[in-house]
Amino acid sequence: MIRSLILSAVCAMSLTPAYAEESYPDAKAIVSIGGPVTEILFALGAGERVVARDTTAQFPAAVMELPDVGYMRRLSAEGVLSVGPDLIIARHTSGPPETLDLLRAASVPVVLVQDAFTGEAVSAAIRKVGSAIGEGKKAETLATEVEADLNQLAVDIADVAEKKRVMFILSNDGGRLNVAGRDTGAHGIITLAGGDNMMGPAFSGYKLLNDEAIIKAQPELILMMTGRGDHEGRAEEILALPAIASTPAGVNGAFQVIPGAALGFGPRTAAFARSLHDIIYDEKPVRH
Repeated sequence: MIRSLILSAVCAMSLTPAYAEESYPDAKAIVSIGGPVTEILFALGAGERVVARDTTAQFPAAVMELPDVGYMRRLSAEGVLSVGPDLIIARHTSGPPETLDLLRAASVPVVLVQDAFTGEAVSAAIRKVGSAIGEGKKAETLATEVEADLNQLAVDIADVAEKKRVMFILSNDGGRLNVAGRDTGAHGIITLAGGDNMMGPAFSGYKLLNDEAIIKAQPELILMMTGRGDHEGRAEEILALPAIASTPAGVNGAFQVIPGAALGFGPRTAAFARSLHDIIYDEKPVRH
């Protein structure tokens, strides 16, 4: 049945216009693609309407009981259609594009939410998801609360005399460090928290850095993401690396781990940014 729907969709793709991003208040079988999108849906009280999620959605705990349709950038039309959705809400970086085209052509509305790493993007995403599910008032309340929290944080940041230099390390492969530049969730959350991502001006995305670049940056705090394997980044391993040991972060033992969700920019972004602000400007960073 699902395969026949896909075949029909392929035939209809040239004739079927893309769905306008309208409101679907009667949707009761939503597939949510992207951790932040899923968090927004649950924060708006629409969790019972979500029938499946992608691998990146792991909060709140209830989502782990839902079917997983795969990684957001490697979706299959057959997998998504197997849960019988009447609405798909996804981050705009979801894909591949061919899969999204098949889903639209199979008469399933697809609403794409802009994926960006700013406070403005968070409130815009909340409002867009709220509009898509017919919960505009709830979304406006939530977005306003997030904006108020971020505005208060910005006021506090304005009192900081000198921003601390921060370096976010995505992974450590035998001493080769993969570090965050601009246009990343790490850069976005560091900026919101009032820190100075040292590699922001140097490059976009993530990049393997040589020792010379790390030493030149002179970070005062090293951040990594909680998780498994090299992402967990035990402090003693990172701080002992020759390129890190001579920096202020290495000398002072300034190392912290932050939740991976902090890089996703969803409804908890203001709370994550506030927590990171407190970490950055703590006189004695806690080592994990």
